[in-house]
Amino acid sequence: MNSIQVGDRLKIECYKHNGMLDCINDESIVLEVTDDYIILANDHTKLTERDGRSHRTHEPAVLFFYKHHWFNVIGQLKKQGLFYYCNIATPYVIDGNTIKYIDYDLDLRVFPDGGFRILDHNEYKYHKKIMHYSDEIDQIVHYELGKLIEWKRNDSGPFQPGVVVNFYEIYKKMKKK
Repeated sequence: MNSIQVGDRLKIECYKHNGMLDCINDESIVLEVTDDYIILANDHTKLTERDGRSHRTHEPAVLFFYKHHWFNVIGQLKKQGLFYYCNIATPYVIDGNTIKYIDYDLDLRVFPDGGFRILDHNEYKYHKKIMHYSDEIDQIVHYELGKLIEWKRNDSGPFQPGVVVNFYEIYKKMKKK
């Protein structure tokens, strides 16, 4: 049983199917934790890529990780409006003070006008071949991508109007303490 609580600071580690570490998010603050999901936020956090290069994010973000869905959602509060970057990925696990998940390449990008685009089809096909994704994983990935698009179309979950902004306001108050 993990004891993650609101206000805790966690790292986030993204892996690939072959077990290789892909990216590390240096620190995010827990805003809400339930039996089904965890919501965190960060602002100008340090990201370290697999090749060792690092950079800081350019805007505040609210992150939604799920225990029973193969995706996570990042609401990015940019000057041009609210964007979402959604990773098709395994449900998260907690290891100490780190959230871990396996990324399965396909991404959904949602724009402030509500339009969206599925990204990285070719990367998915390539990795599926060289990393030997099973038929079961392929089915799960495509099912969960469909579920994520359904959430977007229905303004459900993190796509509900005001949800990201409300959590960002909570984050700003926590940062002041």
